[in-house]
Amino acid sequence: MTRTQKQAERTEEIPEKQNGRGAGSAVQSVDRAVSVLEILARLGEAGVTEIADELDVHKSTAFRLLGVLENRGLVAQAKDRGKYYLGAAVLRLAGAAAVRLDISQEGVPVCRELADELGETVNIAVLDDDAAVNIMQARGTASVTAQNWLGRRTPLHATSSGKVLLAHMPPTLREGLLARTLPRFTDRTITGPSALRAELEAVVEQGYGLTIEELELGLAAVAAPVRAHDGKVIAAISVSGPVYRLNSDRLPELAKRTVAAGAELSRRMGYGF
Repeated sequence: MTRTQKQAERTEEIPEKQNGRGAGSAVQSVDRAVSVLEILARLGEAGVTEIADELDVHKSTAFRLLGVLENRGLVAQAKDRGKYYLGAAVLRLAGAAAVRLDISQEGVPVCRELADELGETVNIAVLDDDAAVNIMQARGTASVTAQNWLGRRTPLHATSSGKVLLAHMPPTLREGLLARTLPRFTDRTITGPSALRAELEAVVEQGYGLTIEELELGLAAVAAPVRAHDGKVIAAISVSGPVYRLNSDRLPELAKRTVAAGAELSRRMGYGF
């Protein structure tokens, strides 16, 4: 293919809709943006011309892609050389993914030991936007018929893990969530901002979160924070089961053991060193 033919091919665009670019064009742009990140990961740094040649697009197209990625912090530019390289936001995203992988790996023995000791279901949950998502689960001997919580998104205000994550969230973000209309799941669900703030203060003070029939009737749970090396709460480990087993007589001991498991997993994640 001649250079002229390549240039002509580069000018071909998917037709635009009257009210914006077509879906096919949007997908193509996303694909090209990901390709830019892959190119920079492979080369270390590259200029607009190099990236345009790699993508087989006009320099103006490459420049627009780089501009969008730079605005989101995914790429940065060395002003003295005009070269682009991967930005800090890529490290942040990679770090978040690594944390989940590390927790899943390090949490296996901790969850299994706690589940075997207590006979109940043990979960590890992390914050996922405005919900808690369970990424690890182990079942004890008494919980063979318990439902599967793995991968399930659960509300922050009505679960023990959610309360722990909510209590240790940055204040501005937490207040934004508390300002919303919170759904009620049972008569015991705490939905009022003032009452929930008091509950979250108790979570921080006592070191664990507790729910009794706030998400589902007959279900109780207790959760403790898991911290990263810098002390930031990155997850919650919880023990859940039916209220007739997780009753008022047993909950204090369960809370103590859950807090200890959270501390052990935090140690595995580098906290305290």
